[in-house]
Amino acid sequence: MKEKKQKQKKKKVAKYHKYSFFNIGTLLFGTVFIYMVITAFMYLTEKHVTPYEVMKGTITGNYRFQALALHTEEVVNATQSGSVRYFEREGNKASAGSVVCAINETGSQEPVRIEDFSLAEADVTRLRNMISNFTINYDGSVFQKTYDLKASVDGTISEIVADSSDAYVNVRNQCTAPDSGFVVYKIDGFENIAENQITGEMFDQTRYDANNLRSQKNVAAGRPLFKLITDEAWALYFPLDQKMLTELADTEKIRFRFMKDNETFSAPFSIVYNGEEAFGKIALDNSLVRYATDRFLEIELVMNKKSGYKIPSSAITERAVYRVPEDYVIKNEDDPQEIVLKIESFAEDGSSSTEYVTTNAYMNTDGEYLIDGRLLQPGDNIQMENSVKRIQIQEKDMEMLQGVYNINKGYATFRRITVIDENEEYCIVEGGISAYDYIVLDASEVTDDEIVY
Repeated sequence: MKEKKQKQKKKKVAKYHKYSFFNIGTLLFGTVFIYMVITAFMYLTEKHVTPYEVMKGTITGNYRFQALALHTEEVVNATQSGSVRYFEREGNKASAGSVVCAINETGSQEPVRIEDFSLAEADVTRLRNMISNFTINYDGSVFQKTYDLKASVDGTISEIVADSSDAYVNVRNQCTAPDSGFVVYKIDGFENIAENQITGEMFDQTRYDANNLRSQKNVAAGRPLFKLITDEAWALYFPLDQKMLTELADTEKIRFRFMKDNETFSAPFSIVYNGEEAFGKIALDNSLVRYATDRFLEIELVMNKKSGYKIPSSAITERAVYRVPEDYVIKNEDDPQEIVLKIESFAEDGSSSTEYVTTNAYMNTDGEYLIDGRLLQPGDNIQMENSVKRIQIQEKDMEMLQGVYNINKGYATFRRITVIDENEEYCIVEGGISAYDYIVLDASEVTDDEIVY
């Protein structure tokens, strides 16, 4: 009995069915995986082209200049030698007879006790803005501005000390303003420059040198102490090239922006000629309080420019073309752009062959078609259909046509454009493209009919 039960138990043991690794699920998964790997490899190794969507727009304020500011300036000299303490804030307007500074003939200054010195919130903001403006406009090639900053900070602290005390009222040898005007503590040699003395070399920032008077601890008799701008009428000058001369020739009033504080003004404009050099002049009779301490001011001309399709300059390329009279062209009645040319070409041995070439014309103006220069070689003849007349293609007849690569259909197609306005970064164009078209951002990245990813 016992052996019989053991045999029955053995018969109930079920064998585990082993499935093959290679089945339909594994095959599908493997196929998808291999496809993804190949696709990722192709994407990573393929050249990628950046597209740009065409939109309508204008170019405004595209001309920037470092303008030279000239004022009516009066330099005030010291009447005696000694150490100087300045009290008036630079850029403030001082009335005639008001105290600007004082000279201690002993050559020493009383130290300021630290417990007597404190900075109000307005003073902190003033110093912070001074340092911030220096940082934003820093130019490593003009290190003089670093010394100017140091002198300006030292002078500002001296002004704050003076403002916090009436001590200077009792100081001997007070130096007062002989006339009312804006106080400036920089001497740069431009104080007596007349309009007819301006030259292009004066706008070279690397050669500009200003002496900050507040950096001097002692002054000798007869040396400059400070400067006054005594008239609120002033002018800005900037050099003009031939292109700007043409564009501004009839301008009598101009709109411009100070890049220092982004303030925009309109003012009378004229052109000054000094020999062969030309300079734009903007005449102002207000707002000097904002810019009295600046000899050079970066300005941007805000000009109403032509409107059209705004595209980056990098998207524009050039194509060599030939002009072919329409009498030598076989037209396609169904497609005005498609034409056929009967071209006779010559081999090196002098033998000739004639073939019909179908192409698209870039333009049809004044009875002439612009044809892709790559279709023709200098010396080829274009024959008139059903006639013995022919014209020979010569290298001197080649022209350059501007265009962009349109990629709406997934491949690069050259489209002719006409530039009607431009600056350093963008162009306003017309013809060949429409709003919302996609073009290649950098035309050097593609060639004709290249598939774009």
